Amino acid sequence: MRKMLQIRSVISLLLLFFTSSCLCVQYKVGDLNDWGIPPSSNPNVYSLWSQAHKFHLYDTLLFLYPPSEDSVLQVTEKAYNNCAVSDPILRIDDGNSIFNLTSPGRFYYISGIAAHCLKNQKLTVDVLSANGTFFPPADGPAGAAMGPTANSPSYPFVFGPSAAQSSDAVSPQAMFAGAVVMLLLHVLF
Repeated sequence: MRKMLQIRSVISLLLLFFTSSCLCVQYKVGDLNDWGIPPSSNPNVYSLWSQAHKFHLYDTLLFLYPPSEDSVLQVTEKAYNNCAVSDPILRIDDGNSIFNLTSPGRFYYISGIAAHCLKNQKLTVDVLSANGTFFPPADGPAGAAMGPTANSPSYPFVFGPSAAQSSDAVSPQAMFAGAVVMLLLHVLF
């Protein structure tokens, strides 16, 4: 009877771990029919939408748009503020773009058409770290001078198709599952 209770406890812990760590959400950007110029009745739809959501690691964003009419660019803050489309970090133009949020931080996205961006077709996304915290980037020259980005910009590839994982990579969930199985075998035998 005692071993059965131990087994149930281990299985419950395993289920709790997997359900709490693997729940990811796919968001349809703006909750609109498509990624496009905001309506005149709600010109700040994308900023309001982003502020109303908490984005976590491994959530995904879905941008829907006619591929012949638009695209999505991941850009720097400066390019975001100026609607500069000439040198994006990443350009996606397939019309049904699913982007995986794989790093914490603040990220900027604009339409691939500058005139659309100037009409507020742009989005800022704050992705929380694994522990649920968010530290906005430092403002001003002091923040800009810190770290390797001062001399050579480095941009995380956050928004876009995820790369195929290597077959020799082991996720933390797989390691935990292995440990639970070993514990379960130890309890049973």
